[in-house]
Amino acid sequence: MAITAAMVKELRETSGAGMMDAKKALTENNGDMEAAIDWLRTKGLAKAAKKSGRTAAEGLVAVAVDGSKGVAVEVNSETDFVGKNADFQAMVGGIATAALGVSDVHALKAADMGGKSVEQTVTDAIATIGENMSVRRMSAIEGENVVSYVHNAAADGMGKIGVLVAANGGDAAFLKQVAMHIAAINPAALSEDDLDPAVVEKEKQVQMDIARESGKPEQVIEKMIVGRMKKYMSEVTLLNQSFVVNPDLTVGDAAKEAGADIKGFVRLEVGEGIEKKVEDFAAEVAKTASGA
Repeated sequence: MAITAAMVKELRETSGAGMMDAKKALTENNGDMEAAIDWLRTKGLAKAAKKSGRTAAEGLVAVAVDGSKGVAVEVNSETDFVGKNADFQAMVGGIATAALGVSDVHALKAADMGGKSVEQTVTDAIATIGENMSVRRMSAIEGENVVSYVHNAAADGMGKIGVLVAANGGDAAFLKQVAMHIAAINPAALSEDDLDPAVVEKEKQVQMDIARESGKPEQVIEKMIVGRMKKYMSEVTLLNQSFVVNPDLTVGDAAKEAGADIKGFVRLEVGEGIEKKVEDFAAEVAKTASGA
């Protein structure tokens, strides 16, 4: 497979590796981007890549809680200006309320919102505001206690990052601290049991390949992997992460002290995984001014 300059550029931006190392990694792995990243990590030439995607789309995430159920919805717009529009914010808040009565985003789009479906309401808003919009995602969670937190709030219950935490026991103040931790640290899962086994196995294999580069005996490598996988779990699973409020405790240990059994969480961030087209605003203005 031909390795293009664009592929090398993408791998460099993703991994932080040098140009020649990125090109060699792609060549060695027949252009497979994921395999090339793993190859670079094995050679110690790249850091672990968090596949969170580049935040690109604008809009808002809104959260709503009713008793034992909480929901978070993401409504996208083309520009950040729309996210500050009072009419748009009112619509997003209404969509979050409607989400409390459904189970997924498809049902949400068909749900009633003041005599019209959510989807029709958004279509009407597009015509009024003049920007493309969409209800992109919805996540729901249930538990004995459910709390919400919004980071970078644009209005009550909505902002750039929305978090929900469900637990049995524990008070609202502690669970709000956990929600703030989740907003900041962005864990991949609640515990090791909630991680995709394929992801865990892939990480283990990468760590084994890295360890083998040291030339140490297999029995030594096996012991090294135990420690490295424990460190990995402490980085990606909520209950094993150091609690930002008290780094001497893990979130799991802090929860025990607070009498809380954390059952799950939701974290939505505006534009996760959507690549944004970068516009050269100055060039666009110059083009318009010249009549081109």
